[in-house]
Amino acid sequence: MWNRRIRITAEVRNNITAYILISPAVILITLIGVIPIINSFLYSFQHYLLTDPQDIHFIGLENYITLFKDQNFYYSLWNTMRFTVMSVALELIVGFIGAFMMNKVTRVVGVVRTAVLIPWAIPGIIISYMFSYMFNDQLSVINQILITLNVIDSNITWLADKNWAMFAVVIADTWKQFPYVALMLLAGLEVIPVELYESAEVDGAGKIRQFFSITLPNIQPVLLVVLLFRTMGAVRIFDIVYGMTGGGPANSTSTLVLMAYKYLFGDLNFGLGSAMSSIVFIIILIFSIFYISVLKPKE
Repeated sequence: MWNRRIRITAEVRNNITAYILISPAVILITLIGVIPIINSFLYSFQHYLLTDPQDIHFIGLENYITLFKDQNFYYSLWNTMRFTVMSVALELIVGFIGAFMMNKVTRVVGVVRTAVLIPWAIPGIIISYMFSYMFNDQLSVINQILITLNVIDSNITWLADKNWAMFAVVIADTWKQFPYVALMLLAGLEVIPVELYESAEVDGAGKIRQFFSITLPNIQPVLLVVLLFRTMGAVRIFDIVYGMTGGGPANSTSTLVLMAYKYLFGDLNFGLGSAMSSIVFIIILIFSIFYISVLKPKE
């Protein structure tokens, strides 16, 4: 009995110590994460105009009804979903290629991985201006390369053409984000035992069969994390779109977050802006639940 009491006391003491150590992080996350989300959700049910701060009152679902009646909301929703699917898919493809290539490198591994990180470290707004020049209809290096290769006959107005603007934005975002995807996937590849591939080759399995039967199942937890973080980032895309197109031409690249920004800082309408932010949060939550339910490793 005495030994059991001592053991319980020690466990309680260890738990208290652990709670004390993590409490600063919990408090910080609550202050900068949880409370703003709750406030934004509450603001979405209010008439909240900074131009009329004396007239803040509860209006129920009126902000959401206003958004659902606005045709621009559906344009932005469609653009956001289109951008998310295109960018995440392209980043996964390029990331897998980069991860496999880096996994084969045996020399100067540290230099290669550091160099790959450079695009990811550059701020998104800087990248948006870089690619704005690269896709410029008069000075575009992209146009010059395509004309030299006889792919096109004349310059394409990438950022002024609603059929090409989203493509240009996706390319810019992919260039920035693929290093994160590649390094995460590389970390998953490095823990797969080489013996599994050797056994598969002995059994006559080709590279494609090895990829689907060995690689994908073993990197599934890493793939879940990559998809979660990149989907959240894609749904919340702002800086690259804002810098390259500003949502144009003709709202063809306008996204939900860009629309929320215009409500919040253009119209100073915190009610509508908060409603839009809440919708973005719900979309991210739906994606997260879907990914976890599909890709969560089986016990």
